[in-house]
Amino acid sequence: MTDEYNALIDNKTWELVPRPYGINVIRSMWIFAHKENSDGSFARHKARLVGDGKTQQVVIDCGETFSPVVKPATIRIVLSLALSKTWPIYQLDVKNAFLHGDLKETVYMHQPLGFRDPNRPHHVCLLKKSLYGLKQSPRAWYTRFAAFVSTIGFTHSRSDNSLFIYRSGSSLAYILLYVDDIILTASSDALRQSIMTMLSSEFAMKDLGPLSYFLGIAVKHHSGGLFLSQRKYDAEIIERAGMSSCKSTSTPVDANPKLSAATGAPYEDPTRYRSLAGPLQYLTFTRPVITYAVQQVCLFMYDPRVEHVNAIKCIIRYIQGILDYGLHLYPSSTSTLVSYTDADWGGCPDTRRSTSGYCMFLGNILVSWSAKRQATLSRSSAEAEYRGVANVVSESCWLRNLLLELHCPIQKATLVYCDNVSAIYLSENLIQHQRIRHIEMDIYFIREKVARAQVPVLHVPSCYQIANIFTRVFP
Repeated sequence: MTDEYNALIDNKTWELVPRPYGINVIRSMWIFAHKENSDGSFARHKARLVGDGKTQQVVIDCGETFSPVVKPATIRIVLSLALSKTWPIYQLDVKNAFLHGDLKETVYMHQPLGFRDPNRPHHVCLLKKSLYGLKQSPRAWYTRFAAFVSTIGFTHSRSDNSLFIYRSGSSLAYILLYVDDIILTASSDALRQSIMTMLSSEFAMKDLGPLSYFLGIAVKHHSGGLFLSQRKYDAEIIERAGMSSCKSTSTPVDANPKLSAATGAPYEDPTRYRSLAGPLQYLTFTRPVITYAVQQVCLFMYDPRVEHVNAIKCIIRYIQGILDYGLHLYPSSTSTLVSYTDADWGGCPDTRRSTSGYCMFLGNILVSWSAKRQATLSRSSAEAEYRGVANVVSESCWLRNLLLELHCPIQKATLVYCDNVSAIYLSENLIQHQRIRHIEMDIYFIREKVARAQVPVLHVPSCYQIANIFTRVFP
């Protein structure tokens, strides 16, 4: 606690002032935690002083609070590029990152418990720097970090604002920012060390060495590339569900009829249901195979039923059997972008909306995937598949722009594989406009991409359609 308090004082986080009349003063709290290593072993004790953001009042002591974080697909692409180019990949940690952010709003806080000034016990802290717990702290830290790296030659990506790119001649470097966790990779070790020196001159930066544990994901280096695993996170979810001794199952989804919002008795504890379903979404970072199952149970967050809880338990039992599984990233050619898309027409028993899914490969590396219920009703399977093609073409445009900013442009056309012949004809044949004249205008950009030979839509037999696992149940 003393170390934390001294760090706050050295950083000039606040100044003591007499309490003004009629102003909102938030609470200060001490949070104690155990820091753990990637294998779950104890690392050290940690004490942190936080402000009670729940007592903040919008417009009065907080304004805009949104702060961008790096997208999962961006992380996988940057790691894939670094592997393919044999660049060193390092991780950095910023000590008390949020304390570096500058506050624009006027925020008052009670003095920390145990460290009240004996000469001014009734004074309050006028915050000059952001503090953990404040609603605007993540945004203030991001703004401060982005402003500094721009002064040393970095530019932030337009495709992902939490990706920062440095280029000087043939020298390249990328920074990925997720709150206070940072991944740094550069074309040479000398450039990497130079960037770390400049960052350390501005922030209390700690070099954690080669990438090994990032956002709860264990990264193991082997002769063939990287292995991303969330075993520790798996164990936490299983323990939270009280299923540590459960038996494993061979499939994450029951083969019975699809889940409905109206069947079965209501679950007595919706909060517990959300606390289990929410973390499963993050688990799909390295487990594409459970994406469809997680998407299904997340449809009923607002009113879960007993059957929905059983579906979550089925997913957890499946995770119990694949604790050692993960996502492999290998050095691969980054000159091609290939995608697969599929749709389950009218699969939702409640709304009869379709579920579309896709997966995308950069070279031979799986970098992006999705399973999502479509926003509108489709009148035919061809229309449902066509909307699925629109989704994957939109994603491919974003990925191509991202790779262009990373100075690794894709020169070849993006191949899109679909197993519905009618959807392929619709993407090329303008004569069949009467069949889809009720579809939104934003879907017509597929034809423009096809006409320019940027996105050929090709047929693939259903038995080779990889995207099937994102749209339906398989044994």
